[in-house]
Amino acid sequence: MTITLLKRITKYTFYSIIAIIIFLILLYHWVSKQAAPYTFTDSNQLSPRTVGLILGTAKYLRNGKLNPFYQYRIEGAVKLYQQGKIKHLLLSGDHSRKNYNEPETMQQDLIRAGIPASSMTLDYGGLRTLDSILRAEKIFQVNSFTIITQSFHCDRAILISRKHQLDAQCYAVAAPTGKNYAKVIFREILARVKAVSDLYIKHKQPKFLGKPEPIFSSAQH
Repeated sequence: MTITLLKRITKYTFYSIIAIIIFLILLYHWVSKQAAPYTFTDSNQLSPRTVGLILGTAKYLRNGKLNPFYQYRIEGAVKLYQQGKIKHLLLSGDHSRKNYNEPETMQQDLIRAGIPASSMTLDYGGLRTLDSILRAEKIFQVNSFTIITQSFHCDRAILISRKHQLDAQCYAVAAPTGKNYAKVIFREILARVKAVSDLYIKHKQPKFLGKPEPIFSSAQH
């Protein structure tokens, strides 16, 4: 390989990497821009909805400590319920392993916080954000709801909701800061690429579907 050819390959590789980085940055901000009108950090700005959809995550970190992302979502759901911004909670999470059950874990903590079990519905098929959003409509027959999660996650959840013509808004609860937050954002960048691919190219559907299980006997908002 000649020096000239090596320089040319190095040059093209460099520009390709720059182009990919620019693409990822633009895509990340495009998703955020789409969601901005429907995402709120102030609960007083939320329109009342009958259903609040909590997106699941692990309660504990690998080191055994309480996961602050989980904690803030639970606290946010309790706050909205107490304010009358939502009346019923749809707890959507992963239950793909015998000893791992995000919906039931959320339910237990919400009951401890004073929310009656009768005001909750558990969705065990929320393996990922797309599944949680689409199952809310397809299985639980709810097309208008308030999503409860962190701001960066709100962006992706709203993008999915609006692409499927669902009347969703998102309550952006607090997110922990620190050195690990950079890893969270990096994962979110990759998740947004996948979300856009799933929505606009692959037209993905939830992994698990089945007979409708309406939360309410008639459509409510």
